[in-house]
Amino acid sequence: LDLVVCSALGVDMYDCVYPTRTARFGVALVPGEAPGTLRLKSRDCAGSQQVIQPGCGCQACRGGITRARLHTLLKANNPLAAQLISQHNVAYMMFLVRSMRKAIMEDKYREFATSFVREQYPQKDGKDTCPKWVIDALGAAGIQLEGGSSDS
Repeated sequence: LDLVVCSALGVDMYDCVYPTRTARFGVALVPGEAPGTLRLKSRDCAGSQQVIQPGCGCQACRGGITRARLHTLLKANNPLAAQLISQHNVAYMMFLVRSMRKAIMEDKYREFATSFVREQYPQKDGKDTCPKWVIDALGAAGIQLEGGSSDS
């Protein structure tokens, strides 16, 4: 989310340890509803036969390594888990940045950013769930999100 918002504000260079640092804690980056993460150490993943993100080209997803297998590796403190999740997280970030670049080149960044934010923060019970700082920052970049905001 931060990269999408900051890019809208004109930032064009990043140096980020987030993908690998979060991987060491057993957290995978995934598209979808905020926070856009999957906690592979959680019990919810213990029996899941899904890969981290279907369609992802990283070694773990492409190789069919399940969330349950990664959960087991994490619980055993096996460093292979952090390596595989790091590869996934970097692949996710590369996909995100390529998508942002494509949207910029096609002069469709406004639509891209709006769609990305709405996917992360869908309306619930007819109310906007998007944090105010996101709405304000995108507004400063000339991107107006439809609807109100939460007080987050």
